[in-house]
Amino acid sequence: MKTVMATGTFDIIHPGHGFFLEEAKKLGGRDAKLVVVLARDSTVRARKRTPIISERQRLEVVRMLKPVDEAYLGSETDMFEIVHRIKPDIIAIGPDQKFDVDELRDELRKRGLECEVKRVSAYLKSELDSTCKIIKKIRSMDFDENSLRNC
Repeated sequence: MKTVMATGTFDIIHPGHGFFLEEAKKLGGRDAKLVVVLARDSTVRARKRTPIISERQRLEVVRMLKPVDEAYLGSETDMFEIVHRIKPDIIAIGPDQKFDVDELRDELRKRGLECEVKRVSAYLKSELDSTCKIIKKIRSMDFDENSLRNC
């Protein structure tokens, strides 16, 4: 059985997240195990965005997703720390993740980590296929008092 590792923030869960995780798991074959590593709140803030959902709650939700076998919070100091611990066969990179696959492969080799790095190229296009699009839509909506009372 191959272990596939997928990473991300998974802030406001949408169908694109589920699609990415399904595609990532397929990279390992029929009996693959999918391990998901979530970015810590501090890591997300360092990239100039404050997460809407706390890291503990994001972890809880991701653990509930069908393709996910295990999920963990990443390190706040060294993103390779959990890779050393899990020792995946494959690291799946999402289509919109800003990783240079070749640079990542080189860094893994330097650290003595032997695993493949594969980019999931398929993308589930929909009106609200990213957390940013969802946030923008919420900001643009007019809420009347009755709507807000029912929240």
